[in-house]
Amino acid sequence: MQKRIPCVLILLVLFSFSYAQKPKKPSSSEIYESIQKLNFLGSVLYIAAHPDDENTRLISYMSNHVKARTAYLSLTRGDGGQNLIGPEIRELLGVIRTQELLAARRIDGGEQLFTRANDFGYSKHPDETLNIWDKETVLSDVVLAIRKFKPDIIINRFDHRTPGTTHGHHTSSAMLSFEAFDLANAESAYPNQLKQTSLWQPKRLFFNTGWWFYGSREKFEKADKSNMVHFDIGVYYPLKGLSNNEVASLASSQHLCQGFGRLAQRGSQNEYIEFLKGEPLKNNENIFAGIDTSWNRVTGGKAIGDILYTVENNFNFKNPSEHIPQLIEAYQLLQNIEDDQWKVQKTKELKAIIEMCAGLYLEASAETNWATQNESMNLNIEVLNRSSTPISLVSFNHTGGINISKNISLKNNVKFSFKEVMEIDNTVLPTTPYWLTEKGSLGMYKADEKYIGLPETPRIFNVDFNLLINNVPITFTKHIIQRFSKPDKGELYRPFEIIPEVSAKMAEKVIIFENNDQRDIAVTVKAGRDNLDGYVELRHPNDWSVYPKKQKVNIIHKGEEQTLIFTVIPPKSQSEGYVAPMVHINNKKYSKELIEIDYEHIPFQTVLLPSESKVVRLDIKKKGKNIGYIAGAGDVVPESLKQIGYHVLTIKPEDINPEMLSRFDAIVLGIRAYNTVEALQFKQEILFDFVAKGGNMIVQYNTNRRLKTNKLAPYHLKLSRDRVTDENAEVRFLNPQHELLNYPNKITQQDFKGWTQERGLYFPNEWSEEFTPILSINDKNESPKDGSLLVAKHGKGHYIYTGLSFFREFPEGVSGAYRLFANMLSIGKEDLKQKKTLNN
Repeated sequence: MQKRIPCVLILLVLFSFSYAQKPKKPSSSEIYESIQKLNFLGSVLYIAAHPDDENTRLISYMSNHVKARTAYLSLTRGDGGQNLIGPEIRELLGVIRTQELLAARRIDGGEQLFTRANDFGYSKHPDETLNIWDKETVLSDVVLAIRKFKPDIIINRFDHRTPGTTHGHHTSSAMLSFEAFDLANAESAYPNQLKQTSLWQPKRLFFNTGWWFYGSREKFEKADKSNMVHFDIGVYYPLKGLSNNEVASLASSQHLCQGFGRLAQRGSQNEYIEFLKGEPLKNNENIFAGIDTSWNRVTGGKAIGDILYTVENNFNFKNPSEHIPQLIEAYQLLQNIEDDQWKVQKTKELKAIIEMCAGLYLEASAETNWATQNESMNLNIEVLNRSSTPISLVSFNHTGGINISKNISLKNNVKFSFKEVMEIDNTVLPTTPYWLTEKGSLGMYKADEKYIGLPETPRIFNVDFNLLINNVPITFTKHIIQRFSKPDKGELYRPFEIIPEVSAKMAEKVIIFENNDQRDIAVTVKAGRDNLDGYVELRHPNDWSVYPKKQKVNIIHKGEEQTLIFTVIPPKSQSEGYVAPMVHINNKKYSKELIEIDYEHIPFQTVLLPSESKVVRLDIKKKGKNIGYIAGAGDVVPESLKQIGYHVLTIKPEDINPEMLSRFDAIVLGIRAYNTVEALQFKQEILFDFVAKGGNMIVQYNTNRRLKTNKLAPYHLKLSRDRVTDENAEVRFLNPQHELLNYPNKITQQDFKGWTQERGLYFPNEWSEEFTPILSINDKNESPKDGSLLVAKHGKGHYIYTGLSFFREFPEGVSGAYRLFANMLSIGKEDLKQKKTLNN
């Protein structure tokens, strides 16, 4: 066992940090597994709502054991969640989670699909979900995915029959799948889709059930399973040296921004699916029963199968290139079949196998990872045949370039390198996620019709390598990348991107003005090309002033930046709006920010979004000055409090001691701190003693599961799953005269307008009499929830627990959230005169 654990950890590192970036370099066993999959003509589509909803155990089982072509259709990109590894939220978080899904699929062998639905946050009922999403549009996307992927089997992650019992997104995904199962084969449903695809009728629809849907293992044991099929998803793969559930654990561990890194699992484990619709099964044994998954499925396939089954049954692990003549023969026959679905898919698979068997290395590497319109880019082309198979490089051509004739015989293990220049056309658009190019709605993204369903924007800069293999012409297309090295990292790869000739960013996305004082705001301009010359102005609301009106920008070298300082003068009364830089270059205007996302477990990403910052002239008062912050799962509370004039110091939990705490007026715990910070369980009494001596302690929301301590507060306090997802839900004041609602800022209903995504989550539902509830909130048709904001006097200070979503409101510049939080920090800090005035 001591040897086994390091091996699994090493595999996780290899899969996570190398495999996601570098081109595939398969072993003989991987080639053999690819041939096994080539010889299975069946497909499975798994459907759920979010990244991390997918059952990687079942996806891996279908892909690696059954050998079916398997895909996961995630209706959203997980944009509404939280990020445990960095500051990105909303759209940028969706980009990260998209790439984490793709990383997971590279491990479990599946493919990844999406709809245009936007994860707007937790929803309690599918009625709300489908209204915000625009049911008809998302349903059409699910139908399109089925028509394009053409699955024989569909498996839903969630139960369509239980609306209101779980996340509305979850149930909605199952309901839409259930409806789309029949619509995919109906000519009257979304007929415009038939211009790009064809009708399709899946054979069977299942629900991936389990004990958790029944409430307990005991109840599931007693349940009627006559309509269910089960699989042992713990099967061991000798060719991989891993069991299926180990592969699945590695795949699900790619969801790092959600904290899904986990230990691998091994051993026998049953997975259940319940039959819902389609052609019934006999004896509940083989979900592909009645479906010919052999090459006989397609007209003309028998001859192809005769060749490929022979290759599989007699595979030469020592010299896979021995099979290339047979593979080439099968490739030629495959081009003559009429079934376009299988012709396209199996041609793609077969070409990859031929390339692997020949040990072909084909690469096009640019000198940098990005370029702009009208720019020339140097390419290094590398071609290598590592087999004795007769292969010739006839020619190659890159995007926008002419066909470059070579007619070179590629002898065994003799590398050929070529230097080429690629011209970037002036009509090429910058690289960015296609669903972010145009502003969508709360529940829906917009997308070009040809991209709907794709996980990412297709790469347009490629090199076609035109080869003759055994005198048969085959073209292999490779994306242009940048391959480089760093002394502390080794060999690295980045995608090749197109960026605008100039971009501009503002460091702070929300800028709070707590008084009439002017502030300097920095605008950083980045050059995408050499010799950039122009000027920058800052657009602003009419009641705000900016000086100077414009500033000159001059940058000599590509990639360099110039920072310009604008003075922003707020109005005297409360006001809010947006400021945005506009860069003028050669009579063109640029107003977008170039955002780079760089994590080791996913490919490097560039995203273009409108560059703007919300400015808020806030009517706010506060008491106390020095705040200690203990980080949890990640929020921007420290930065937000600094914006309104607090001195904030982030504290390491292990450094907490009475002397250190004595310098602070209040201590704030970040979201989910008691879920994520082990050391806090040993520091509770010190923190409570700080409160007793006159300090204030504010604890933001934690989930009621996986708490690191059973004592969250100095008094009894129990968390629940209560939440209010309607950001416009009525907020009732239970204790209107309480100091939290009156000092130093008078809190009114106006302060709860403009909230985003939700009111709050995981409210306590039990508390001792020492606590005073301040607010009452509830979603429609639900009972009042009074635990969103609780305060208790403890000694000379105050302990406050809040499930209100300040972590979402601060980044959006919601004025009322700042005012209420200032009151929480200020409680007990008023002087005697102010106390007397308040009491009168």
